[in-house]
Amino acid sequence: MSEKKFIIGIVAGTIVLLSVSYFFLSKDAGTSPVKVASYQSSDKEKPQVETKQMSANLGSMKVSEQKSYDFVIKNTGEKPLLLSNVSSSCGCTVGQVIYEGKESEEFSMHPQGSFMLEVAAQKQAILRVTYRPYVMPVYGPVEREVYVETNDPQNPKLIFKITAFVK
Repeated sequence: MSEKKFIIGIVAGTIVLLSVSYFFLSKDAGTSPVKVASYQSSDKEKPQVETKQMSANLGSMKVSEQKSYDFVIKNTGEKPLLLSNVSSSCGCTVGQVIYEGKESEEFSMHPQGSFMLEVAAQKQAILRVTYRPYVMPVYGPVEREVYVETNDPQNPKLIFKITAFVK
């Protein structure tokens, strides 16, 4: 009988320990949301997006290939530029943000999680757009898009286009 009481004591102790741990670890979760600064076009100090190129032609490719193009997103403003909600027009196309040598996960048609990247003033990030025709095979001329939201009041949503000829 004492062995049974010992096992019940261990189970009860484990439940109490897990409950207390959960309480302390989740205490601040969700109660301190990330505050995103918003700016007006008339603000002197604000983030400002500069992109030299918004579209690229990947040329001719086989349906079994994949090709990528790197777009540069520069913050020419005085405040941090936030990049968020990266998504694409098709499951065959993904966007990936690269900043200071670190690569984000790949984002496809549906934005995942709460991705947000802060690009410091006068710094730049790369948006790598990768097209994989084998995911949704089509032939002939193709145009796909990747979308990126920003906190630049003059450019709240960027649209990057890639074209290709799939054979």
